[in-house]
Amino acid sequence: MATTQVTDASFEAEVLKSEDPVVVDFWAEWCGPCKMIAPALEEISEEMNGAVKITKLNIDENQDMAMKYGVRSIPMLILFKDGEPMATQVGAAPKGKLSDWIKSAI
Repeated sequence: MATTQVTDASFEAEVLKSEDPVVVDFWAEWCGPCKMIAPALEEISEEMNGAVKITKLNIDENQDMAMKYGVRSIPMLILFKDGEPMATQVGAAPKGKLSDWIKSAI
């Protein structure tokens, strides 16, 4: 299962009401570090299929959720569990570090 796009409109259904833990990648098209971690997130999504859902929210197109969760720097990853933010990772990181962060949070 590859990463999926979420929007302000689909956030509640896709993230907050999800039965599985969800990682939301707050990103933007112009963000170099965001593009650097995208392939790693795709791979992690495939490897952890079923254990966690990885989604991407473009902050330029969906500013409500970015403001609600205090996104000031991107990339910013927030792991949600049972509709609540449980862990945050700010900035680009190698795939291994991102994977370990997700595993430790779920």
